Amino acid sequence: MLDYRFYSDEYGGTAIPGREWPEFERDADAQLRRYERIYTVSYETDDARPMAVCAIADAMYAYAQLDAGNGAVQSVSIGSVSENRAAVPAPDTSPAARAAEYYRCAQLYATIYRGC
Repeated sequence: MLDYRFYSDEYGGTAIPGREWPEFERDADAQLRRYERIYTVSYETDDARPMAVCAIADAMYAYAQLDAGNGAVQSVSIGSVSENRAAVPAPDTSPAARAAEYYRCAQLYATIYRGC
């Protein structure tokens, strides 16, 4: 299990609050272990696997925020200037989009060979 200090200091993560880190780290590690069972996964450095866990955890946290309605700002006003972004389409939060994003995050730090 990675501690929050690695996430914040080494990875440079700021999105996930410390009290929520264990849950997202656990789920991200499980996702990466799944890839390691299904595919041939290799890491070029000792820190690559923990960095991949952090990247996946960040993506999972972002999706959790979207699910909770804490996503993108729809409108903002500063003084007499306002902007409405209601016409911007919502991000794809389907299970397939999530899976693709988690895989993409893992590939930032790992070489994943899916075979032919």
